[in-house]
Order: sequence, then structure tokens, then C-alpha cells
Amino acid sequence: MAIKAGEKMPAGTFKRMTKEGPKDLSTDELFKGKTVVLFSVPGAFTPTCDAKHLPGFVEMADQLHAKGVDTIACMAVNDVFVMNAWGKSSSVGDKIMMLADGNGDYARALGLELDAKGFGMGMRGQRFAIVVKDGVAKVVDVEAPGQFKVSSAEHVLGQL
Repeated sequence: MAIKAGEKMPAGTFKRMTKEGPKDLSTDELFKGKTVVLFSVPGAFTPTCDAKHLPGFVEMADQLHAKGVDTIACMAVNDVFVMNAWGKSSSVGDKIMMLADGNGDYARALGLELDAKGFGMGMRGQRFAIVVKDGVAKVVDVEAPGQFKVSSAEHVLGQL
């Protein structure tokens, strides 16, 4: 069952690239005592994700921070090296935390996995945005198949 607003975010671990190499990041480290926008894309470098979804959050990062967001995090069912390369190629700098959910464990824990086998992409995460306050999902916006509206940076900004 998919996570709903008002529910505690499930425990889990992501991988992220640091100057010292790949490191684990727990959901406690990510969410505890903070307001976080966690958005998910079906895949790094894929058309809508690369042309619209990630760039929108990069462009609107300052506006989101001005509304009280401490961290903006992008997750995808890709490995940490791909997420790092995508972050570099998209010039995210320190605006967006690029999180790898390599095996899709966190997407599954959220109940938001996506069967993309028909596209040759295996199991992925759905396109969504969740506003998290101190570990609790306050806003959960999941896109309908093939859509890009409610998980956009503009829509999230309007929800804050």
C-alpha cells in the first residue's frame, strides 16, 4: 500500500556520492528534524526526468528553501555512480541531494514501485514528490502514468 499524508516515512537507506566515495545515508539522517522535499524519477537521464523534473527543482531550489525546505532530494532506482554523473551533468551542485535507491528497496517500502519491464528498465520507482516534516509525510503527490504535473517543483512550491 502506498504511503499517505500523515504517515511516518518508512526506515531505509540510500547511497549517495561524497568526496570520499559512495556512502550510506539513513532515512533518520535525511528526515530527522528537517523539512525535506523528496522527489522520485523513474530513471536518471530519461527524457522527462532529465529535461523537466530535475531541472525544475534546480531552478526553484532557492524559492523552496525560502518556504522552509531544508533539503531537496532526488531519488531514483539507479546506482550511486549514475546518480552522481546525472547530478554533475545537470549542474545540481549542492542544491539537490542525489540519492540512489539501487535495488528499489525504498520505492517498495513506500509502496510506489513501478514495473517498467515493458520499457526494458526493470522495476523502478514511480514519479512522485513527498514533503516530509521531521519524518512524517505531509504532502504525497504521485503522478498518474505518463504524466508530469503534481510532482513538479512548481506544484510542490504551491503546496508549501
